[in-house]
Amino acid sequence: MAEAPVTLLRIGELSRRLGISEHVLRAWERRYGIPAPVRSDGGYRLYTSADEARIRRMQTHITDGLSAAQAARATLTEHPSTTSPATSGGASGTGPAATVEALALALDAFDEPTAQAALDRLLSDYTVESVLRDLLLPYLRRLGERWESGEISVAHEHFASNLLRGRLTNLARGWGNGNGPTAVLACAPGEQHDLPLLMLGIALNRLGWRIVYLGGDTPIDVLGQVAERGRPVLVVLALTNPQRLRGHREHLTQLADTCSLAIAGAGATSSLARQTGAQLLTADPVTAAEQIHHQRDQESNAEHHAPAGLARMPE
Repeated sequence: MAEAPVTLLRIGELSRRLGISEHVLRAWERRYGIPAPVRSDGGYRLYTSADEARIRRMQTHITDGLSAAQAARATLTEHPSTTSPATSGGASGTGPAATVEALALALDAFDEPTAQAALDRLLSDYTVESVLRDLLLPYLRRLGERWESGEISVAHEHFASNLLRGRLTNLARGWGNGNGPTAVLACAPGEQHDLPLLMLGIALNRLGWRIVYLGGDTPIDVLGQVAERGRPVLVVLALTNPQRLRGHREHLTQLADTCSLAIAGAGATSSLARQTGAQLLTADPVTAAEQIHHQRDQESNAEHHAPAGLARMPE
């Protein structure tokens, strides 16, 4: 018996069937890899019934109280046929796991052209968010573990980190543009490990935020000056060792009194957050960006719906 032809839907028809705006569908595709359309010869997005089923399942999870990011991950687990890199292609030798392995081998061999080609494939086949969260972050963790165990040299670690930093910097181009809320991102004094911070900035920017990036080894007084001048919605300070902020806690407390301060990284502890009045970011950079954005949306909605005279009421 011949197989039934696959029905392909344009985004407008899918939007009508699901009761979700085209804008939201595109945002979910970009952030979570759901849906996963093919492209027509004319460049139009085309969706299958499997895409529709996955989105309906995602809607159910959201109705049950999950965030969009959590609902997407749950749906990807239940419906692994999607093209998300976390759940497809691992056994074929041509999927993302094989490409990441090719990337790792190329970086170990100091083979820049092959490594760049592997990154090109990942970024063309999957969403930026999925590549960062599901593929590059696990690779970086393994890289650090291999360096600590002596399996690779510091030269390998530096080569890989610098090549990936270059690609992330390319993704960050133009992230100071736009009319969204502003976030200032910096590493603590003496801290040079900035790749997760770059990923946080990229993910926030793709959610509409403007990024002011100060990078590694940022003096606390400089961070305070930039925050005072720019009045950002959020300041994020990253560190891998809590000793990086030894002697700076009073300055951080003062900074937290003037703006919303968050700390992130292996050196960011709950006790440090309590002592300084900072928010502790514990999720991976992409998920943290989604949580920050969701919290900002909730706060904005609360302000929008507050009674007009509430802000002027006496204490």
